[in-house]
Amino acid sequence: METSDVQRGLEDVVALESRICLIDGKHGRLIFRGYDIRDLAAHSTFEEVAYLLWYSRLPNAAQLAELHRRMAELRVLPDALARTIDSLPAGASPMDVLRTAVSALALLEPEETRPGASSIGGAQRLTAVLPSILGRFHRHRSGGRPLEPRPELSQSAYTLYALLDKEPSKLDVRAMDVALILHADHELNASTFAARVTASTLSDLYSAITSAIGTLKGPLHGGANERVMQLLEEIRSPQRAEEVVKAKLARHERIMGFGHRVYKVEDPRATILREWSRRLGEEKGNLSYFDLLAKVKEVVYHEKGLFPNLDFYSGSVYSLLGIPHDLFTPLFATSRVAGWTAHVLEEYDDLRLIRPTAKYVGPTDLVYVPIDERT
Repeated sequence: METSDVQRGLEDVVALESRICLIDGKHGRLIFRGYDIRDLAAHSTFEEVAYLLWYSRLPNAAQLAELHRRMAELRVLPDALARTIDSLPAGASPMDVLRTAVSALALLEPEETRPGASSIGGAQRLTAVLPSILGRFHRHRSGGRPLEPRPELSQSAYTLYALLDKEPSKLDVRAMDVALILHADHELNASTFAARVTASTLSDLYSAITSAIGTLKGPLHGGANERVMQLLEEIRSPQRAEEVVKAKLARHERIMGFGHRVYKVEDPRATILREWSRRLGEEKGNLSYFDLLAKVKEVVYHEKGLFPNLDFYSGSVYSLLGIPHDLFTPLFATSRVAGWTAHVLEEYDDLRLIRPTAKYVGPTDLVYVPIDERT
């Protein structure tokens, strides 16, 4: 590429080599460490996928049991961090809470006891503890009592328990497991790239994940599924879908949950979550979301030729699980942290400072004028 060329948003620019994730946008495939996401979503658990991302292989039974035990231990919040979360304003953004808590956690764990601040130990700590942080804050703002860590629960079951304070059903746990798997990594998305840029300076893992959370907070990256649910609330019935969607398109408004920078066909994660939206709706006797989504999908494809992406269905799955809308993006982070940390560790293994070049388009020949002569 000529130095004068500019690829806005770095679209199609290959910045680095990675062994973690492949997106085949032409054929609608997503691969984690060689394994198709369809197989992982059908047969695996979030812990298995996290292990795969960190260690480049699926665990055997003993390794998985050890990971379960270790992550259950790492869920426990330091007392000082728990007090900090309880002192935060109840109206604070949950994403701000996650960002602040992760940054504070690096200070509150003594170096001699910290589980490998820039290692797989640190990756496991952050992945294990994010649901505890989120659950603690949600309980605080709701006026509820803090909950126990529940070491016998899987990560997906514990996440639901921490947020909802009730025993989740087997179907709910499996739906959450699939959602966590599907969100665990997606190559060099904005937050992952931010984490790798931070890591490329040889900053620590906690700082890199703080960067990633701050990036995910932006509505052009995280939050699309929440806006899909806002659209469904506006439409209210399938009979109004065509009218509302066409009116928005006529005003050049973006319909969230459609299109993707990489996929040229339907996002395979959307295909999987569409089925889970239906299954949960049938189980709970509420297919209203599924029916609305089907109609919106039909209209948008007819008008714009766009396919749904993951965000189009994830909000309905979370809503059917009983999760408040403003926790959708933080919940995304509790999954993506497995991928973020895997990428940071890979960056450490093949370190090169990430420093792209900008094309300067400003003036070059201005004459300095002393301050007493300026108008």
